[in-house]
Amino acid sequence: MLADKTVSGFLDEVASNSAAPGGGSVAALAGALGAGLTSMVCRLTVGKKKYAEVEAEMQELLRYSEDLRAQFTALIEKDTEAFNSVMRAFSLPKDTDDEKHFRSGAIQEATKSAALVPLEVMEVCEKSLPLTLAVATKGNVNSVSDAGVAAAMIRAACISAALNVHINLSTIQDDTFVHDTGLKAENLLASVKQQSTEILEHVNAAIG
Repeated sequence: MLADKTVSGFLDEVASNSAAPGGGSVAALAGALGAGLTSMVCRLTVGKKKYAEVEAEMQELLRYSEDLRAQFTALIEKDTEAFNSVMRAFSLPKDTDDEKHFRSGAIQEATKSAALVPLEVMEVCEKSLPLTLAVATKGNVNSVSDAGVAAAMIRAACISAALNVHINLSTIQDDTFVHDTGLKAENLLASVKQQSTEILEHVNAAIG
């Protein structure tokens, strides 16, 4: 499991001559780091007398952010599995017309799945940022920069995942799937950019 590796071990895997884990898994990791920082700000707020009024909210945000972190973490592995499925489809025999037809269909289906995984990363990014905004505006002010980094990481995760969505869509022949998936990705990216910009503006103002 990629998520069970040490940091250096994971980085070595990324830097190797293997195509996976690649950009998709790294995007999911960036999202997990952002969610982790959101959780950290929650924990640094909970139990502080100064923030007693938001104690219950921070506890709830913490539970949600940890769930989202788990989703991002699972997507690190899922993206690599999707890529490997595409590679297996390409390795299918193509000696006869039937084999060529089957192989072509398998490649198309595997590539669709490979496009949907980074789209899922983008969806989790959009779900994550309202939590990050809440901890940036209501959480421990001493950790406001960490909330900003969380927003920046989630934004980077979404932009990176969008690249992986589009590169897979570029080889898919199902026009309806390409249009619908591409539109979802565009809308998610716009939402994430808007939300993260709002958070970073608040953080920069708070830092002064």
